[in-house]
Amino acid sequence: MAGPPVTVVNACTRSGGGGSPTAVVIDDAMLTDDDRRAIARGTGTTHSAFIDASRADAPRVRFFTSARELTNCGHGTIAAQAILLYRSGAVEHHGRQCTGGRTFATTAIRRQDGIEVWFDQGAIALPDGADETDGGIIAALGLERADIAADVRVASPGTPRLLVPVRDRRTLLSMQPDFDRLATECRRLGYLGCFTYALSPTARTGAARMFAPAIGVDEDIANANSVGCLAAHLLDTSGNGAIEIHQGDTLQSPSSVFGSATYTADGIVARIGGLVDLGPPIDLG
Repeated sequence: MAGPPVTVVNACTRSGGGGSPTAVVIDDAMLTDDDRRAIARGTGTTHSAFIDASRADAPRVRFFTSARELTNCGHGTIAAQAILLYRSGAVEHHGRQCTGGRTFATTAIRRQDGIEVWFDQGAIALPDGADETDGGIIAALGLERADIAADVRVASPGTPRLLVPVRDRRTLLSMQPDFDRLATECRRLGYLGCFTYALSPTARTGAARMFAPAIGVDEDIANANSVGCLAAHLLDTSGNGAIEIHQGDTLQSPSSVFGSATYTADGIVARIGGLVDLGPPIDLG
C-alpha cells in the first residue's frame, strides 16, 4: 500500500537558506505509530509532523522521530502551520493547534522569503536550584567548569531541558560531546537534552546548539522550543525577553529562531517564530 503524501520543508531558515528539514504528513487514521516512525525513518529527517486536519478549527498535530513520539516540537509546529497555510491558498491565517493535550494560538503569513509562522508556546517553568548536573552533564558535553559563563538552568515548556551558557561562540562551535554519556546523564536526570548557547554583548542575539541524544537526536539543526525557554530565562534574569538565536552552523544548515517572553498571571509565557521554505512533495512508495 502506498504511503500518505509527504512534504519535506525547511523550517526556521536564515537569510533565505538553510533551516531544519522537517517531514510534514497529512495524517491517515489507518496509520499505526509504527507506520509513523517508519515514515520518519524513510524521509531521512530527524522529525516528522503528522496533521489530523479533520478539525479545521484546531488541527491535531503529532510529532515523531524514527524512535519515538514527542510531546511537542517547536520547529515541527512551524513547519506544520506553513503547510496548512499553503494548502488553504490564503495569504495569512490566525488559527489554533492541538498538540500534547494543549491547544494554542498560531499565526502564519506569506512573505517574499517564505512563510513566517509564530505560535504561543505557553508557560515556561523555571524551577529554582537548577544546577543538578553534579558535573556529569558538563563533562559529557566535553566542557569544563571554566567554559560555563553563568549558572545552568532547567527550563520546561512541558518537557524539561538544561540551558547551558558557554563563555563565547568559539567555545560553542568547538564542542564535541560524548553522546552516549550525555544520553545516559539526561535520562538519569529526566532532561530532554541540553541547549548550549552564547549570547552577543547586547544579549539580543546569540548562537546555540541543542544536543538531545536521549531521544535519538544527537544535535538539532533548530530547536525552537528551547529558544522560547531561553527567552523566558533571559526575561527572568535580565528583563529582556526578546531574542534571535542562530543554530545549525556546525551542521552546514544555518537556521534562525525568534523567541519573545512576557510576564502574565500564569507566569512567564513565550512566543516562537521562524520562516519556512516549502519543498516539493516526496513519494515514499
